[in-house]
Amino acid sequence: MGKANILIVEDDEDIQQLVSYNLIKAGFHVMCADTGEEGLQKLQPGGIDCVLLDLMLPGMSGLEVCRSIKKNQSSSDVPILMLTAKGEEDDVVAGLECGADDYVTKPFSPKVLIARVKALLRRRFDQLADTPVEKKEKIILHGLEIHPGRHEVKLHGEPLQLTMTEFGVLLLLAGKPGWVYSRQQIIDSVRGYDFLVTPRAIDVQIFGLRKKMGDAGCCIETVRGVGYRFKA
Repeated sequence: MGKANILIVEDDEDIQQLVSYNLIKAGFHVMCADTGEEGLQKLQPGGIDCVLLDLMLPGMSGLEVCRSIKKNQSSSDVPILMLTAKGEEDDVVAGLECGADDYVTKPFSPKVLIARVKALLRRRFDQLADTPVEKKEKIILHGLEIHPGRHEVKLHGEPLQLTMTEFGVLLLLAGKPGWVYSRQQIIDSVRGYDFLVTPRAIDVQIFGLRKKMGDAGCCIETVRGVGYRFKA
């Protein structure tokens, strides 16, 4: 398992820096947002493994952000750790009822924070591992039939011979039609965080994949300056 991606949604700059420092020191990738709206925007492309969410945010409240994350099918399984003010019991209860998975109160111990984050990630990865590969749903789109368990792709009933990397890229993009993935997100998902693959190598994989897909290759769309998506 590579390094997990943690999204911190916190408007207090000092707390944001403190949490970021300790998470990076513990070996995590960190992304930060100052508002709930920005947090949801950064969560949208996918690839986030855990959200650290302050309940007291300007504009959209932490509770509203929590509800939005849990209502969205693509992010509902992302664990949320709330950051709450000391003694605000009602806020803690409200956050847990909205779908948050755990909480820490300010001021908090960095060691406790890291331990809570690791516990949430273990639980999430264990749940993903418990899903039998053969039971994962088949994807059928634009004449393509992608079977994750069998590692098999058919186009109009005819099998496509794809490399491991090409299959991984196609499965990622087709799994969420319309969603845009950056080149780095594709690398992280397909090869793992510690595998040295350049963004340019992903362009080569996409080119080869489109060529093998023939007319259906146009379903993989380039989003200029961002990355790629599969046509919805």
